[in-house]
Amino acid sequence: MSQLRRKPNLSDESLPHDVVFDILTRLPVKSLIRFRCVSKSWYSTITNPIFITTHLNHNLNQPKSLVSNIHDNNSHNGFLLYKSSDKELRTLVYNSDCTFTEVSRYQIPFLASSVVDYCNGMFFLYSFFSPTNAVYLWNPFIQKFKMIDVMHFRPFTVEYLETVAFGFAYHCQNSDFKILRIVSYEGLGDEKAPPPDAEVYTLSTDSWRTVELSVESVPNIGSIFAVLPNSCVFLNGALHFVAYTWGNDDDNFILSFDVNDEIFREIRLPENYLDEFYSKFDDHFHQLVVFKGMLALVVLGPAENVDEDGDEINTDICLIWVMREYGIVESWTKTNVLFDWVLTFFGCTNSGEFLIQTFDSRLVSIDSESLKVNNLRIQTTPWLAYTADLMENLVLLDQHNEAETPLSPERNHGETSDTSNCYSL
Repeated sequence: MSQLRRKPNLSDESLPHDVVFDILTRLPVKSLIRFRCVSKSWYSTITNPIFITTHLNHNLNQPKSLVSNIHDNNSHNGFLLYKSSDKELRTLVYNSDCTFTEVSRYQIPFLASSVVDYCNGMFFLYSFFSPTNAVYLWNPFIQKFKMIDVMHFRPFTVEYLETVAFGFAYHCQNSDFKILRIVSYEGLGDEKAPPPDAEVYTLSTDSWRTVELSVESVPNIGSIFAVLPNSCVFLNGALHFVAYTWGNDDDNFILSFDVNDEIFREIRLPENYLDEFYSKFDDHFHQLVVFKGMLALVVLGPAENVDEDGDEINTDICLIWVMREYGIVESWTKTNVLFDWVLTFFGCTNSGEFLIQTFDSRLVSIDSESLKVNNLRIQTTPWLAYTADLMENLVLLDQHNEAETPLSPERNHGETSDTSNCYSL
């Protein structure tokens, strides 16, 4: 968030400042947006960076966020966030009876932008088709966004094939949001490619810093030719990516980045994890997900199958590997073999349901134990995410939108967030 300032004085209130401050940190975002109009001192308090951070951390430390408490904790299985069109984002309550209740709809304020990730109420978007490769942080709950400076990004060259991967996380110790950007290079022909580059953006300083990818912490750093853009998950305080290496696919590994000490580390994948796949096929789909609080690897590809006559059978399979004990390679366990109709693997719910798009464009959930398939009856989407707790926050409330004005969000029952300034201080 921005530079912290001294708490505003609420001495004109009948209650002591600290009491009012504490009460306000416990209120939902919608109420706080309205309460800015109560008085100048309340406006000053609610838009103060210290209050914004305190309010966010208070929600993080609660068993359920203020938004989740609107719904009975035993009546739903979390929330689904998905892009229903190029300009619209929807949030749904995933009820325990496998039905949905729409919470809100928001108009995405940027053209041709992709949702990269979601974290603690904030969305990270990237416009791959923009001449400047625009990067945004977006808080739809208060209609605020920030366009991040990317002018220093090096233009793509014809010397190498470049792959750009992003990660988005919240650093609890510093109460700060961070974006990690990794650029990996693949040489053309006999051209030797350089090792990957990495840099970190922090919202509190509004700046990028280069971070080192060292051989000491990542021994196989020199063999990387691609860090997968769509494989990132945030777990145990670290961002995790699948790194492809030269040579045998079994040498691929997980590249982790600790958002606290900002050190990269290497986690080995399961030994011989590709044995059940067709050996002549070297383009298997890899996806990292969080499965019941554990790091998991999803691999899609053609199976190594032959019939009774020894002829090859063209069948795709989907394998799920779960790391039962974080960081311990020997704890990798294959949990399931899914059917051959998986097109896209979006992730998992806290209860262990797999969220999948099938080849016939259906979005379904699959129970990890019974393998029962449930049609979600949601239209095909380029981006879908699950969160156990739909958190709202005030991050970016103290800043001005730095590009075109976003469209007003459309909420259920015609509700609209009021983000107009009540006072000019």
